[in-house]
Amino acid sequence: MKQFSKAYDLEERTAHFGEGIIALCRSVNQDAIIKPIVSQFVRSGTSVGANYMEANGASSRQDFRNKIFICKKEAQETKHWLRMLANCIPEKTDAMRILWKECQELTLIFQKITMSLSQKQ
Repeated sequence: MKQFSKAYDLEERTAHFGEGIIALCRSVNQDAIIKPIVSQFVRSGTSVGANYMEANGASSRQDFRNKIFICKKEAQETKHWLRMLANCIPEKTDAMRILWKECQELTLIFQKITMSLSQKQ
């Protein structure tokens, strides 16, 4: 898996992140334990970008802040599922480490945005 671009376009960056999650999950053989973890991982990881798209179309400053906060929460949940998946599939650790690092950076970005918006109120 290639490294993620440090683009300032969060719409593109979150979409690329979701695509990386999908690619990883497609490469995994799923059994009864891995299948529900992959499902949760895909849902939380791809919703980061979906919620960011919603934030960009927000109807108010408060709506924008709430959507960005959801982005942060989904990114944090995604890190949890990455940890669980890494435990199940240790041979994919390198790819998961790249995704985890990007997820952590996105979490910090969304945290900074929410803090900045809260300070301006």
